[in-house]
Amino acid sequence: MRKKLTESLKRVFRPEFINRVDSIIVFRALNKDDIRQIVNLELNKVTERLVEHEVTLTASEAALDLLAEQGYDPEMGARPLRRIIQLKVEDPLSDALLAGTFHEGDTILVDVEEEEVMLR
Repeated sequence: MRKKLTESLKRVFRPEFINRVDSIIVFRALNKDDIRQIVNLELNKVTERLVEHEVTLTASEAALDLLAEQGYDPEMGARPLRRIIQLKVEDPLSDALLAGTFHEGDTILVDVEEEEVMLR
């Protein structure tokens, strides 16, 4: 793989540029489990921020799958995940906390209803 990549680079770039490149790192494509792990990591960050409100956040398997599906783009990788979690979880959660829907001591479940992420 490295040899093919080097040959491709030689066809596109001048030798002067290639000599300035210190190393080439080849990444494998992310699979579904990788994306779910990233979703979990991002949701854990939200959970940590909720500690000061004494609120717990959990997510169903269906929610993890849906967020992973909506937040992954083969071209962009996992970059859109952060935006999807903010849009589908953090923003509605902030609105619900400000509206008094959830209170101290509550456990909030991120779930799926009719193919949409819901907070319960």
